[in-house]
Amino acid sequence: METKILKPTNKNMLLAASLLKQGEVIGVPTETVYGLAGDSTNSSAIEKIFKAKGRPNDNPLICHISSLEMLNFIVKKTPEDALTLAKVFWPGPLTIIMPRGERVCKESCAGLDSVGVRMPKNKIALKIIDLAGIPFSAPSANISGKPSPTNAFDVYEDMKGKIPLIIDGGECEAGVESTVVSLLENTPIILRPGVITKEDMESVLKKEVKVAKGVTQEVSNAQKVLSPGMKYKHYAPKADITILNGDLEDFCEFVKKHDEEGTYAMCFDEEKEYMPIPAISFGKKNDPKSQAHNLFSALRELDNVGAKRVFARCPQKDGVGLAVYNRLIRSAGFKIINLNCKKQI
Repeated sequence: METKILKPTNKNMLLAASLLKQGEVIGVPTETVYGLAGDSTNSSAIEKIFKAKGRPNDNPLICHISSLEMLNFIVKKTPEDALTLAKVFWPGPLTIIMPRGERVCKESCAGLDSVGVRMPKNKIALKIIDLAGIPFSAPSANISGKPSPTNAFDVYEDMKGKIPLIIDGGECEAGVESTVVSLLENTPIILRPGVITKEDMESVLKKEVKVAKGVTQEVSNAQKVLSPGMKYKHYAPKADITILNGDLEDFCEFVKKHDEEGTYAMCFDEEKEYMPIPAISFGKKNDPKSQAHNLFSALRELDNVGAKRVFARCPQKDGVGLAVYNRLIRSAGFKIINLNCKKQI
């Protein structure tokens, strides 16, 4: 199959919408990462998504809509908290898990009775949904397990020959996938952190929002999950990654002792000049949003330079930093070393 990369002209977006209605799968930009989009109501299209990614079919997909009216046939019931959150955060990088409606195919939801829904902020994605007249389900447009793509070239690198079209919307704004919050119980639970934080939602809902243990801890492959990004090793380059939790001095001392061919450091921008081994930075130290924006590009760069082993600085574990930590700990397969240091991060 020939894979075309096209600019988001009206003609090309009409083509994208037409392909979706025909049951094809295409690469679409969003404000988080690029998505591999297929008709949420078409089982055949959803199967193509899983096949193209090499994704386990017990890993649910997120349904993308362009209006609140679309919720009527996407979900069985819309909780009041969902409307409250949607009023503030939609369009935007927030996925809300609710009871599944009949028109969303069960394959998209990994056979669950729930569905994750979001309204993307990206105007191209919204326009394609409007033109198609159907919601699309879309995981990140990469081979399963690899770092998510934040530009059209990264999508092409993974999906060449597997899909007919990628719409090039430029670099993604957020750089990490959406926050996922479950509203299936009385207390909202974050299943995947993103740039919309626990504190953001608590300020709007005026109630406690919990964070699932699976955000920072490994989940058994046998366990059913409600959200993508909770099972399996994710976001990983070919190199073996270990996170080092400690201050800069101890980090540098540690990596200096493990300086072998193909070993790289992943550090913050300001620290790159102090690294005793080759280093790739992934954002500013005290700016988690810049880390989120740059993380996946940095992980892909490790493959480009042929890194075999990587030691990564540990980001903070609250606010947007929790989203960065969540992606990095999964790319490392939960390997983390706490260094002996005076000041922990």
